[in-house]
Amino acid sequence: MTQGQNIDGVLLQWGDRLFYPSNRIVHTRPQPKLSGLGAHQRAAAIRARIEATVVRRAPQVMVKVTGGGRGMKAIAVHFRYISKNGRLDIEDDRGDISRGKSALHGLAEDWRYGGTFIEDIGDRREAYNVMLSMPRGTDPLAVQRAAREFAKAELADHKYVMVLHDHQANPHVHISVRAESRHGRRLNPRKADLHRWRETFAEKLRDQGIEAEATRQATRGRDRNYDTLWRLKARQDGRLRTTRAGTKATAAAKATRAQAVEAWMHVGKALALSGDSADRKLAAAIAAFIKEMPITQATGPQRPGPEQAPKRGPVDIGPQR
Repeated sequence: MTQGQNIDGVLLQWGDRLFYPSNRIVHTRPQPKLSGLGAHQRAAAIRARIEATVVRRAPQVMVKVTGGGRGMKAIAVHFRYISKNGRLDIEDDRGDISRGKSALHGLAEDWRYGGTFIEDIGDRREAYNVMLSMPRGTDPLAVQRAAREFAKAELADHKYVMVLHDHQANPHVHISVRAESRHGRRLNPRKADLHRWRETFAEKLRDQGIEAEATRQATRGRDRNYDTLWRLKARQDGRLRTTRAGTKATAAAKATRAQAVEAWMHVGKALALSGDSADRKLAAAIAAFIKEMPITQATGPQRPGPEQAPKRGPVDIGPQR
């Protein structure tokens, strides 16, 4: 085995853990064995994602399920909210664009009768509200086009509507999707689905010429707890009565971040030993990236408790010739 093949093997083993964790695949299937060319292409894709993450620091997409209606009244309220009571264009799954209160009423009636009848108030979730967002400065129309392609890929066979919000700091698209498909199957997004949705949205943005990544927080050494939409609204209205930790501090979250650091170390050491100067430069960037991670910035001399992730010493991923 050549040195290049060995480095590619390390990238496949540890890079997959960073960028393609097992929970990304919803329906697990036996993974095909890669030929030499296939392995090299896969390793090249992982190198590209490493460069986007640690060198260019590509913007990260956000995909959130912000709630959903348990009856037609709640769904109609969300239609009014995302369209600013009909003042903004609302686009449906057929690509038809409408505006105005009468159009919202027509959409609600179409959803009510377009499949299993939806009562005004019900016990089960009949729609999911999804928000696709990018950082400030991203072209809003590119975000809208990417969201449209995302919906075609991930929400096919479901009724949905989408509205672009470009009047706030971060351009974002609200999508409301009917839980029941046209064939009676029900949508029930889990963690793995959300990660895949982020990957798809990032891919559609890149197709629009917008640099975007969907790297997990743990891979980036981040631990932020994002507030749900209802908490944000309640805080704005002065109705929030409970507080929530700003960071993920559970033993499981710490262990996941520690595993990500371990994977970065293996990848960095392999690249540092490469005969390719581009690989060695990438190894140096990884070393700097690891040092910036909160998990590697240990403070205080105390020893970690039994449930704490072990603190790392100085980052050394080997020679960079």
